[in-house]
Amino acid sequence: MSKYGLNNITDILFKNNKVSNESNTPDSHVGTEDENTERGNWSSKREYMLSMIGYAVGLGNVWRFPYLAYKHGGGAFLIPYTIMLAVAGLPLFFMESSFGQFCSQGPINVWKAVPILQGVGITMMLVSTLLAIYYNVIIAYSIYYLFASFQYPLPWSGSSNCNTTEIALNVTAENQTCLDFLPGQSPSEKYWDMVALQRTSSMDETGPVVWHLALSLLLAWILVAAALFKGIKSSGKVVYFTATFPYIVLLILLIRGVTLEGAKDGIEYYIGAQSNLTKLVEAEVWKDAATQIFFSLSIAWGGLMALSSYNKFNNNCYQDSIIVCVINCSTSVFAGFAIFSILGHMAHVYRIPVSDIAKEGFGLAFIAYPDALSKLPISPLWSILFFIMLITLGLDSQFAIIEVIATCLQDAYPHVLKSKRGLITIAICTALFLLGLPCVTGAGIYWVNLMDTFCAGWIILVAGLIEVLGLSILYGGNRFIKDIEMMIKTRSSLFWLWWKACWFFITPVVLAFILGWSLYTLKPPTYGTVPYPEWGNALGWCMTSFCLIWIPFVAVWKVYKSNGSIWQRIRTACSPTEDWGPYLECHKGQRYLARGVPDANVFVISNKYTTRL
Repeated sequence: MSKYGLNNITDILFKNNKVSNESNTPDSHVGTEDENTERGNWSSKREYMLSMIGYAVGLGNVWRFPYLAYKHGGGAFLIPYTIMLAVAGLPLFFMESSFGQFCSQGPINVWKAVPILQGVGITMMLVSTLLAIYYNVIIAYSIYYLFASFQYPLPWSGSSNCNTTEIALNVTAENQTCLDFLPGQSPSEKYWDMVALQRTSSMDETGPVVWHLALSLLLAWILVAAALFKGIKSSGKVVYFTATFPYIVLLILLIRGVTLEGAKDGIEYYIGAQSNLTKLVEAEVWKDAATQIFFSLSIAWGGLMALSSYNKFNNNCYQDSIIVCVINCSTSVFAGFAIFSILGHMAHVYRIPVSDIAKEGFGLAFIAYPDALSKLPISPLWSILFFIMLITLGLDSQFAIIEVIATCLQDAYPHVLKSKRGLITIAICTALFLLGLPCVTGAGIYWVNLMDTFCAGWIILVAGLIEVLGLSILYGGNRFIKDIEMMIKTRSSLFWLWWKACWFFITPVVLAFILGWSLYTLKPPTYGTVPYPEWGNALGWCMTSFCLIWIPFVAVWKVYKSNGSIWQRIRTACSPTEDWGPYLECHKGQRYLARGVPDANVFVISNKYTTRL
């Protein structure tokens, strides 16, 4: 038989050999009804769909989209948002999910299709690893606020007595004084900075570990490890709650919000009478709409490929992509009504414009909205519901992020790691918990913001742009369409007309525009008004470089290890490997079975018989 030589970078870093049939060790991540008895499949279509929805619908749907809509013309913002969904979001989502499903491999091994671009998969895995570190810290913030919500009045309301506040906030003896609010700083903002974060003055001043956040982070990682202990077999059951509960909470908050005085003003600022169509002539509006679609759908993170790789081969990935994308964007719009109705009430109470209250990111989730909830009757109840919602939104996304890492490792070393899914999960979660400890010190928020700026920004745009160009040009858009038709059956040329237009031209142009604009408007990061030291910026660029360097490095290595002239080497590195194609022999068909045969010892497997060639 032909052997896998050490002639490329993947053979060194990630051995792609499939698991030998000689291994009969039972695996907890493989069920008796699974089509793929080596990697396993989702227990049901519902679990896959809920996992995909949970991955796509995250914190950004709640704390970023409503603010962008308010900022960019209210209801008018839905026009560029919908257009960008059609020309960038859906095409890339469909491409990634079908790519992973076709070969049943994670974001690194899928690039057997275009080996020269295998560094893109490594970049996705590394970015997901860095993202997992600080994303769980944000979940830890929510866990801490959840426990703090079991008090009346809420400790950030500004009306709690000193003793209660001291006990609830675990303030040390020398700091046990009543909160002294600074001019222009609300009680909730003071609580966030001085109590929850115990924030230092800058990144240069690390400060001690904030133990209530460290314990919250530990709990967050325990929840993640428990949910993923058996891979998709266990996480698929957890998402029945984590993917549906946020919608229940949003509905409850919306019903409560619209009954409050001033709610109408908030909704008008969000998407009503304040709509401004003249905003559509501004380039920034279109850039923000495209960016929000791109990041909201979790494109180019590797999670879509990882999750879809556990689908059965003939799953209708086209239909799934449409459903998930529509639900994701509808959730963003729906969440805006729940958020701004209550912010409108807060503006009414304070007798200030809604524009003075509307914030995004941490400012909305941990300052503005908790402050608004503290003004409601039975405020602890609404606060508890809100932070449980944030936790479940974050956990869904975190499950898929960790799945990216675990899937890449298992695909790389199937012989060793096939039956050790639980140990892999525990090892990953433990390592990432330890790496996240600097994020729960007094300077922790600076680390979180720094990693978010340098690791979750234009790196993903680069990966997404190379991905769509690589598949549509190097691999071949028509070949990719034939691959998809092997899974979802042949479609008319008219059906593919729109997808071809997007993959070959529209989507790359949109991504190139977003990337160029992002780099043109790039500024040194700050947290509020606090600038970062030079070493902090340098560290950020080092993280960016570490993630991106694999793309050119692997490309050069692939060309170097190939044979022939330089042009022949490049062609070889741009051509699919011998073992590229559907994972199971019974799905290869004539297109892939002949080219993938290493010798005469190959079997054609059908449902009824096995024939030796």
